[in-house]
Amino acid sequence: MAERKDPMIPDGAVNPIDTDYQIGQDNILVNVGPLGLDIHNRVFAISSLLVVAFVILTLMFQTQVEPVFSGMRNWLTSNLDWFFLSAGNFFVVVCLALAVSPLGKVRLGGTEATPDYSYLGWFSMLFAAGMGIGLMFFGVSEPLSHFGTAFGGTVMENGVRTDWAPLGGAVGDAEAAARLGMAATIFHWALHPWAIYAILALGLALFSFNKGLPLTIRSVFYPLLGERVWGWPGHIIDILAVLATLFGLATSLGYGAAQASSGLNYLFDVPLGATTQVLLVIGITAIALFSVVAGLDAGVKRLSEINMALALLLMLFVIFVGPTLNIVTGFFSNVGAYFEYLPALSNPFGREDANYSQGWTAFYWAWWISWSPFVGMFIARVSRGRTVREFIVSVLIVPSLACVLWMTVFGETAINQLVRDGYDAASKAELPLQLFSMLDALPLAQITSFIAIVLVVVFFVTSSDSGSLVIDIIAAGGKVDAPVPQRVFWAVFEGLVAIALILGGGLVALQAMAVSTGLPFTLVLLASTLAIVKGLLSEPRAS
Repeated sequence: MAERKDPMIPDGAVNPIDTDYQIGQDNILVNVGPLGLDIHNRVFAISSLLVVAFVILTLMFQTQVEPVFSGMRNWLTSNLDWFFLSAGNFFVVVCLALAVSPLGKVRLGGTEATPDYSYLGWFSMLFAAGMGIGLMFFGVSEPLSHFGTAFGGTVMENGVRTDWAPLGGAVGDAEAAARLGMAATIFHWALHPWAIYAILALGLALFSFNKGLPLTIRSVFYPLLGERVWGWPGHIIDILAVLATLFGLATSLGYGAAQASSGLNYLFDVPLGATTQVLLVIGITAIALFSVVAGLDAGVKRLSEINMALALLLMLFVIFVGPTLNIVTGFFSNVGAYFEYLPALSNPFGREDANYSQGWTAFYWAWWISWSPFVGMFIARVSRGRTVREFIVSVLIVPSLACVLWMTVFGETAINQLVRDGYDAASKAELPLQLFSMLDALPLAQITSFIAIVLVVVFFVTSSDSGSLVIDIIAAGGKVDAPVPQRVFWAVFEGLVAIALILGGGLVALQAMAVSTGLPFTLVLLASTLAIVKGLLSEPRAS
């Protein structure tokens, strides 16, 4: 097989940035026996020391940090919900504007560049790394939660709404509550999160493949900062990216551990609790290390394709043995409901449904933003050869429709079980167990529940592997072929951060760190949009 061309060498016409900076020029090369390190002296040192200190302090003061995490999450989501919602809306508008503008003809990698991966391989890696664990965890629980709160209607205490219903709810109307509940769920998984990912991914791909700059977050800011991007302003941007990625991933790994432990308890009576979750994190991180060593094509790509096949198999099974007609018609009605309620759900000001808009939406937006360096760089890494228009349509529209389908299949099935069959085990179960409770009412429950656990585990592995790859690229000054021991280091510490947060406050602690690291990175993303537009304006366009 022919050797793949260096992705940093463009094909056809581009307008590169003229800079004396050489990739890795600020790196430190260290040889420890047979192992070598190639690390950016400031980014790696500061971010790794902060992460190590966080893990040690959190494990030492588990009891004391729990209320701190809880207070941090509540303050950020209740006081800055308008900021997160406004930023999310802005990213959607920018993406759609770029897709329909003449700038959509710019090709990533040069006017003659061709894609490195097929659509199947591309989408498989994008989904497995981008939202896998979240879809498994929330596919049943979120539609059920929003349906239940909407059906219950609004509750006022001392002049303040205390319910969690989205918008005004739909008290006593099961059909309207289901429609609103599905729209409220899809809102969190469709255009907005994928626009967040697409913005950063587009900037990284453009400034690396077309402009000849290192594949790292600071490169996107060259049009705004010039040569200062290689100094402390750039160091700070990359350090924020490392921390946001690490804590965003830890949140997802914590969700995955909680759900996998619930599934193992359901199938094999494995005890629930933090101990089981910690052991799962350790075991799955160990598996991820093998994928890390195998590399991108042999590791992440192969695991992602296996996982996509398993996810498709589970989804098709639920479609055929569940309420098939409701699912098929529900897909189209849910898309309609999403667009009907989108203006109200995305409104950042004057909201009366504070629990929903702050506790759900603001957290989600911060979580997606904290994931954006990881998913954005990973998407950029595998998206060379696409035009900007093709890139945005593929990254924004296609995955959104797939998320609508997934949420419809699992959400409609769970709601149908509750409303039409009177089966309330799923709605009464703890969030991590709701998927397995829903499957329990369908045929072959033991088999499908085992497949669900495997999916969670493999999504866990691909997220950890992909995340360590991305963090390592940033911490190595943009080098995409840094020594494997560095990726091993970051994979291990992703697991350690997840363990520290599980022991230091559980899901609340995980959510708190995702929100707190997502906040400063939102400012980074907002500034990056101006740099991306300036960069695209200077590029030749494919005919």
